[in-house]
Amino acid sequence: QVRLVESGGGSVQAGGSLRLSCAASGDPESTYCMAWFRQVPGKEREGVAVFARDLRTNVADSVKGRFTIAKDNAKNTLYLQMNSLQPEDTAVYYCAAAGYGCSPYIGWTNYRRYNYWGQGTQVTVSS
Repeated sequence: QVRLVESGGGSVQAGGSLRLSCAASGDPESTYCMAWFRQVPGKEREGVAVFARDLRTNVADSVKGRFTIAKDNAKNTLYLQMNSLQPEDTAVYYCAAAGYGCSPYIGWTNYRRYNYWGQGTQVTVSS
């Protein structure tokens, strides 16, 4: 079992920055990919960025150049640095983890592939 706890959400104005954190506990060594998703009411959960155990990363086209994913293995913590935030980035952001077999290049945006989820943290960007 893996427990994921997000923090760092909040409200900012357009153009601002936030950094989200996701602390993993339990058996994080059993996971291969850790990712950030976001969701707005009425829409499907959207993959934002992924970090694989072999250090490969990927980010969605919608946030490329603005968001960066990183991981501190010593702390078992995943980060999402979000810069140049826009109102359309407003969503609940979730941390997720998947076991071995996931790929940071193929299928990583499919939320059904992830076994573990955090409780989510709200990010609100005002214009």
